[in-house]
Amino acid sequence: MKLFKKIGRALFGASKSKKVAKPKGKSSKKKTAAPAKKKAPKPSKKKVSRKSPVKTKSKTKKKKVLAKKQPRMVRAALAAMPNAEVTHYFPHVNAAVLKIKTGEIRIGDELLFKGHTTDFKQKVISMQIDHQPVMIAKKGDDFGVEVKSRVRAGDLVFKK
Repeated sequence: MKLFKKIGRALFGASKSKKVAKPKGKSSKKKTAAPAKKKAPKPSKKKVSRKSPVKTKSKTKKKKVLAKKQPRMVRAALAAMPNAEVTHYFPHVNAAVLKIKTGEIRIGDELLFKGHTTDFKQKVISMQIDHQPVMIAKKGDDFGVEVKSRVRAGDLVFKK
């Protein structure tokens, strides 16, 4: 118990408690208790955390930290990577089956079809996965798209 008192005094700066001497003899007089004077507690020192910097006005302007933009070379390299590949073509309905390699394709995206004899751009108007219309196709999905021109298996599809 003494250990805890010592720790409390060290942390909070409390003074030692004073022992009040009790009279040994019995007294017939009743003593009225005078209000004891209490010392005002010492204000504890608050630790200032270094994590939150103090905001002060300075003459130098600080630049806002924005999300880093991709360098031009990286963007160009990503644009050169195909998003999908044609796996099959159905000539009687002008539809192609695409398998997505990277990213995702949504309705309204503009696709560029490139191959040995194929080179055209087209917006995605409708897409289907297992004969069910969908709005978004993600990496690894096989989906059907209506195309305006003939495509061949192995043609690459780029998203513009």
